[in-house]
Amino acid sequence: MKAMVFESVGQPLKQTECRTPEPLENDVLIKVLACGVCRTDLHIVDGELSSPKPRLIPGHEIIGTVAGAGPDVQGFKPGDRVGVPWLGRTCGVCRYCSSARENLCDNPLFTGYTRDGGYAEYTLADSRFCFPIPAQFSDSEAAPLMCAGLIGYRSYRMAGEGIRLGIYGFGAAAHIITQIAVDEGRKVYAFTKPGDTSTQEFAKRLGAVWAGGSDGLPPVRLDAAIIFAPVGSLVPQALKATDKGGVVVCGGIHMSAIPAFPYCLLWEERVIRSVANLTREDGRMLLEAAAKVPVRTSVQLFPLDRANQALDQLRSGNVEGAAVLVP
Repeated sequence: MKAMVFESVGQPLKQTECRTPEPLENDVLIKVLACGVCRTDLHIVDGELSSPKPRLIPGHEIIGTVAGAGPDVQGFKPGDRVGVPWLGRTCGVCRYCSSARENLCDNPLFTGYTRDGGYAEYTLADSRFCFPIPAQFSDSEAAPLMCAGLIGYRSYRMAGEGIRLGIYGFGAAAHIITQIAVDEGRKVYAFTKPGDTSTQEFAKRLGAVWAGGSDGLPPVRLDAAIIFAPVGSLVPQALKATDKGGVVVCGGIHMSAIPAFPYCLLWEERVIRSVANLTREDGRMLLEAAAKVPVRTSVQLFPLDRANQALDQLRSGNVEGAAVLVP
């Protein structure tokens, strides 16, 4: 099979001919139909997330069809369309797995990081961590739901029930969660890079009541804010915009250093919290909510051998919605 392989930081992914893997135990072999390009992939190839598996095939927003199955697989058969998320496997026995917090598992595997992912024609995935995909979504439309949607939805739930919701960094996750929030009657305030009027208009088209630069303040105090951009300086900025008792959720796996800020920004029972990974229940809830709205993902398609170009455009902020590789 063809695959795009990450060998070392600072080097582009290398197009490689690899042996098609064989499924064992609970694994399914998946013919990849689409794979989203996530900011986490950038963190890996740019060296901001350390210790990926050697000669890694990145990609963890995978949509494909089952082409083969290990002997212990239940619930999926050849030809079924499935989605593969970031959380690739958990131990099932640690205190986190035993208390409905598998996202915090002590010994997890992550798709496209510690096990090979979907920048390839085929991939293996643990069938117990795959999701059936609603028929109403095309392959490329469904791909961003597997991480941008999932982590975004977990962040959204962690933000609480407040009506006025700020979203900092209006990329793949934000454009999905905005649609769900608007459908549920929330008022979304979108924050972009200063001067990025095209993204601000995109946010308004999706239902945001206001959009402006992340260096400014919204016209009203926010009940909660979600930060999807990996920029630590946005934490005190979001606190400034948040009302008493409000929550600031950091939705990324990596963020630059958070600068010192005066205690008065945190006082009055404001809360800062991070979001780590996802649970399978998050996946089921997100797919149900996305189908109900229904969410329409905005995608920009790239052939597999242009994965480096897709990463470059994501790095420079030149993707509206989500980039998706199509083998």
